[in-house]
Amino acid sequence: MKRGELHRMIRVDQAGEFGATRIYEGQLAVMGDRGPHSAEIRHMAEQEEGHRARFDELLAKRGVRPTALHPFWSAAGYALGAGTALLGPEAAMACTAAVEEEIDKHYSEQLDRLAETGTEPELAAMIAEFREDERAHRDAALANGAEKAPAYPLLSGAIRLGCKIAIKVSERV
Repeated sequence: MKRGELHRMIRVDQAGEFGATRIYEGQLAVMGDRGPHSAEIRHMAEQEEGHRARFDELLAKRGVRPTALHPFWSAAGYALGAGTALLGPEAAMACTAAVEEEIDKHYSEQLDRLAETGTEPELAAMIAEFREDERAHRDAALANGAEKAPAYPLLSGAIRLGCKIAIKVSERV
């Protein structure tokens, strides 16, 4: 695998994990510690923070430039989290389900690429571990009423599209 491709992979993954922490921060700021799904969200937030920290270490270790859009993703992630929480607990869960669905696909594509090249077994193991956490988050969100959110198909589709765009942009910028 070429260095540039590897750097893009690490860059976008760190940006995504950072964005996830900001989404959960926004949700918890609105819902507080006593909301219907606050304990579940706090647990997911802690896992995402652990993922982000490990990607931060990898950025430093590999000399990878973080995305220049870090401040934008910080604000956008928080706004998305707070905005969906303002719509209600099911909308907050719909946000999680949509984001994690796209991250599952993204991580699966990366794992396929790493398997093709036979390189970076440590990175592949880390991504596989995180993908399982993301799948568990998606499943928990669905079990906690994500599909009951107002205008779920529209909300989910919009969030998933935003994730796809964020992934493509963060790989390069």
